[in-house]
Amino acid sequence: MAALAPPVAAIRVAVRRALTGLPDRGPVLVACSGGADSLALAAATAFVAPRLGRPAGLVTVDHGLQEGSAERAAAVAAWARETGFTPVEAVRVDVSGRSGGPEAAAREARYQALVEIGHRHRAAALLVGHTRDDQAETVLLALARGAGPRGLAGMPARRELDGVPLLRPLLEVSREQTRKACAMLGLTPWEDPHNVDPSYARARIRADVLPALVRALGPGVVDNLARTARLVADDNVALDDLAAAALEAVRHPDGGLSVPGLAGLAPAVRGRVLHGWARELGAPPAALSYRHVTTLEALVTGWHGQGAAHLPGGLRVIRRDGRLTAVGLR
Repeated sequence: MAALAPPVAAIRVAVRRALTGLPDRGPVLVACSGGADSLALAAATAFVAPRLGRPAGLVTVDHGLQEGSAERAAAVAAWARETGFTPVEAVRVDVSGRSGGPEAAAREARYQALVEIGHRHRAAALLVGHTRDDQAETVLLALARGAGPRGLAGMPARRELDGVPLLRPLLEVSREQTRKACAMLGLTPWEDPHNVDPSYARARIRADVLPALVRALGPGVVDNLARTARLVADDNVALDDLAAAALEAVRHPDGGLSVPGLAGLAPAVRGRVLHGWARELGAPPAALSYRHVTTLEALVTGWHGQGAAHLPGGLRVIRRDGRLTAVGLR
């Protein structure tokens, strides 16, 4: 018997590792656009999941942003049924009227649809095909935005989306491996024109920035960027635990937070405490920025009698009698 091609084997091992230990309920659902990454993930899941005694389904999302998108979604769904996936769904989403640019709007609509389908089928997990290259690009984009540790941690291998686990099994797999796996399995991926459209920052990172870094620093730069994300993610877990304990410790008996207690915290912990407290007050997480947190911090470490710190959602925080307190909640 011929040996299994290394790219195919690597992806199957990654999927097996991700699926092992999931709750014994429901299918796993692969999100598949038809591109090389998600197609290789789907093929591996179709092989691995039944051998673990778990049903596997597939969802393909049509964003309606390109000519022929409906036909492409139908073709992916037809391939999935032939391959043995069940359930199989091709869903059309509306990206109009959403905040952010077209890429952010499409992502929001896609994940909303995936979560709804996941709930409907009582899915054990949703699987998406982000690779090590995607992780490296995410870290570079975070650096360019001046993001803190949360941004530099990149994409987590697992997160909860409204109670449905979202898994990224391929974060240790390269984009080159997914392309080779598709070729070896006789699969023809769809090439998304958005991936080479220079109007998208990620496309420019992919086409220009990462190749320039590889030329200047060597091929290990992609692995190193992805490793940075893993290391920072581990640090984030520790800092989040410290911040959760510190938040409870600095709560003032009369409400709000104790200024002396906050002043005694390490800056990295204090920033997280203030960020977490602002979310408790009702500040929308997506709108809560570094600027808002530094304005809150100035009430602790740069106090000179200034007025309220304004937070998203119409919230105001003032310093009074040795504590930070919210006023004008609505």
